[in-house]
Amino acid sequence: MTSSAKKSQHPYMQTASLITGGATLLLAALAYKYPDRPMFTEARDGLLAPDAYPLVGITPTVLMRRHTIHDYMLELVERYNVLTGTGIGLGIPRLILTIDPKAIDHVLRNNFENYIKGSFLDDAMGDLFGKGIFNADGEVWRYQRKAASHIFNVKNFRDGFTTVFYRNIRTMKADVFNPAAQTQLPLDFHDAMHNFTLGSFLEVSFGISPDTLTKDALATFCTSFDVCQRNVAERLMNPASRTMETLESWLMPWRTSIQQHLANVNDFAMTIVAKRREEIAADGGKAKDDLLSRFMNTKNNKDQPLSDKELRDIVLNFIIAGRDTTAQAISWMMYMLLTNPGVRYALLAEINDTITDDVENDPAAMFEAVKKMKYANAVFREVLRLHPPVPANAKVALKDDVWPDGSTIKKGDLIGLITRGVGRSEMVWGKDAKKFKPDRWFADDGSLRLEPPSKWPAFNAGRQVLGTTVALITITSLLRRYEFKLVPDQEITYQVGLTLPMKNGMKVYVNRRK
Repeated sequence: MTSSAKKSQHPYMQTASLITGGATLLLAALAYKYPDRPMFTEARDGLLAPDAYPLVGITPTVLMRRHTIHDYMLELVERYNVLTGTGIGLGIPRLILTIDPKAIDHVLRNNFENYIKGSFLDDAMGDLFGKGIFNADGEVWRYQRKAASHIFNVKNFRDGFTTVFYRNIRTMKADVFNPAAQTQLPLDFHDAMHNFTLGSFLEVSFGISPDTLTKDALATFCTSFDVCQRNVAERLMNPASRTMETLESWLMPWRTSIQQHLANVNDFAMTIVAKRREEIAADGGKAKDDLLSRFMNTKNNKDQPLSDKELRDIVLNFIIAGRDTTAQAISWMMYMLLTNPGVRYALLAEINDTITDDVENDPAAMFEAVKKMKYANAVFREVLRLHPPVPANAKVALKDDVWPDGSTIKKGDLIGLITRGVGRSEMVWGKDAKKFKPDRWFADDGSLRLEPPSKWPAFNAGRQVLGTTVALITITSLLRRYEFKLVPDQEITYQVGLTLPMKNGMKVYVNRRK
């Protein structure tokens, strides 16, 4: 290169150097101004904002820890010894996380009307849950809750529903557990519980016997429903998830896409709605006394009969409430019993002292018996404290608010109520918070201790759902007839989702009791 050519390049090199230097200085200045959040967002004074990066906020941390996010959120509050913290990131709105029982009580009870699902949550969940009770606000939520309360009450459960669950328990014993005991082949207990609760809640809630649906249809639905739930969690944590869904469908067309899984779920729910309409029509329009039929005779918040789409939403929302949460609570209870033999022996002693053959063969008597079994109820409460079926609950602030601890909440803030963190926090439950101790639920006089719902928000700080009774009847019936042993060398951990399933299931060996 000639000297003249070199000289001619100097202005361009100098310009490039100036631009690079200027950009570096600008980035440094912006990083100084926004050390823990994206550009043009405001800091939130008075709340800790940990593990955040300049200009991008918490997004990298959330992406790195999204597969163990429940553990990470507990690690944060323990590391900094706080009950409430905050963060914001690229594609992630201002987030307020709390394990403070007073804040949870404020959000879910004292100022309930101010906290809604909102557009951010609806964007992630709407494809799957529509405007069902799991994703609804205001009047839509109220009329669904009211209609459901007329069906899921203690009288109906004791006099009718228990018979359905009991019949399905007997079928499960004959078709699943007896063969496993005979062959001594490992059985996935977690999978068996999901099949049992799905069949039972289909019949109780929608008047549909699983026998009227093909095994392929049930299997396809279960697979797709689980995938869609995991995808909702991914959408909530990964701002690029929608783009990745599209790219995967283009680049890997042989894989079942999220849209195909959603179509499978929709087809299943619409089939249930269509079957119920056909049965009612064939019976001369006579109303049935199940949840779906009641909704078919209910008007929505616009005083209009519910459309098939609205009924579809209701079906899917009550399936997750019935199938998933109950099956997972039973599974985690069995796991804790198998890993804590002293508790298992004590529970088995109470079962043998309380449940006779006559009681076990009478669903109504069994319903009353398990309610009175103090140790069984203490064990179940302790399981739900450590493994709540809904590990976190999200809301969006409708208006500015101030929490009992003085935390400032702004309109549009995304509120994360960390249910699993509450139960495992030493600040809430003391130094032994992570230990499995059913005895903590007994008062000095031997009665069951009453803890504030916000300290134990397994059911969103409300009254225990009737699924508690289903779980106790199921566990009691199975332990009375079988011995279970965990298959060695398996990892039992959670799958991040809207509920708390076991990531790899739970394999057990089964033996019949003599």
